Amino acid sequence: NNFFIFFWLLLSISNMAIPAALVFIPVGVLFLVSGLIVNLIQLVFFIIVRPFSRSLYRRINKTVAELLWLQLIWLIDWWACIKINLYADAETLELIGKEHALVLCNHRSDIDWLIGWVMAQRAGCLGSSLAIMKKEVKYLPIIGWSMWFSDYIFLDKSWSRDENTLKEGFKRLEDFPMTFWLALFVEELKKLEAAQDYASSRSLPSPRNVLIPRTKGFVSAVSHIRSFVPAIYDCTFTVQNNQPTPTLLRMFSGQSSEVNLQMRRHKMTELPETDDGIAQWCQDLFITKDAQLEKYFTKDVFSDLEVQQIKRPIKPLIVVIIWLCLLICGGFKLIQWLSVVASWKIICLFVFFLVIATITMQMLIQSSESQRSTPAKKHLQEQLISA
Repeated sequence: NNFFIFFWLLLSISNMAIPAALVFIPVGVLFLVSGLIVNLIQLVFFIIVRPFSRSLYRRINKTVAELLWLQLIWLIDWWACIKINLYADAETLELIGKEHALVLCNHRSDIDWLIGWVMAQRAGCLGSSLAIMKKEVKYLPIIGWSMWFSDYIFLDKSWSRDENTLKEGFKRLEDFPMTFWLALFVEELKKLEAAQDYASSRSLPSPRNVLIPRTKGFVSAVSHIRSFVPAIYDCTFTVQNNQPTPTLLRMFSGQSSEVNLQMRRHKMTELPETDDGIAQWCQDLFITKDAQLEKYFTKDVFSDLEVQQIKRPIKPLIVVIIWLCLLICGGFKLIQWLSVVASWKIICLFVFFLVIATITMQMLIQSSESQRSTPAKKHLQEQLISA
């Protein structure tokens, strides 16, 4: 059995690029061990502190969760060196991190959620960044569990059940003690061609670079949180022309890339009062995104806002170094303790940890993969134009 486990591990590594495998395993072990420690700490405070003070628990959990999530920020900033060109006005730059916000973004890559985490980290609210996600995510080891402890809202993708889940989730945010960002990905259909067919059948504008937004969740969010969330951050994201699309696997390989992110702030008070008006506002927003991206792909002009260069913070690097030192020291002590045990048991334990780390990282990568709103194929675009 041990032979087959070891063989499976070697096979898994051989399917990856060698540079990715070299960092995949040690980072996987680091993420696994530190993640389990973080989850355990979160569980202890969830049991001991939260029943008596939800506010104090959230403040503690913000710091604890960042000890895990900063490792992914390090992967972007210090390992893959992903460059982010931020387009924003002075008012938005002044207010981010100082107010609650509902964040809307389009899907362009598998790591757009990570780009959002980078921005949240720069704004000082990484540990208090939340999202509305499908319920399967909360069962993911380590990162999904950490999100559950952090008050993320998980949906069944069935409105009859999700409507009450959203109401309860939004109500829990009313007394949130720190600045939070609530991310909502509203694009409906998973493939652009399907979105175009849907739009055509309902006489809607046919998208070419975004997907059709689902408005029920957005309307519910605005209706329930507009009294205590003053702003919507409208984020438009795309990969720089002639740059490879970043993925977690490419990041593990150390492959750099460059992305563009525009952030526009909309006051919540500017939105319509009626549900239909709010839904139409959301649809119009994505029509504007689609036009902006089309202009970028055809004329290489992304935004009329000034570009802001984002500096790499030292904090993620320090956190990773500390975790690495703790892991090395703990591993050395463990080897010393196991030195009195038969050598085959040490080998089995070592292989076991490598297998679990590999599986954990593979699950993380697979969970990040998504169908995104890539531009339509040329022949389909021509058909739509001529229709």
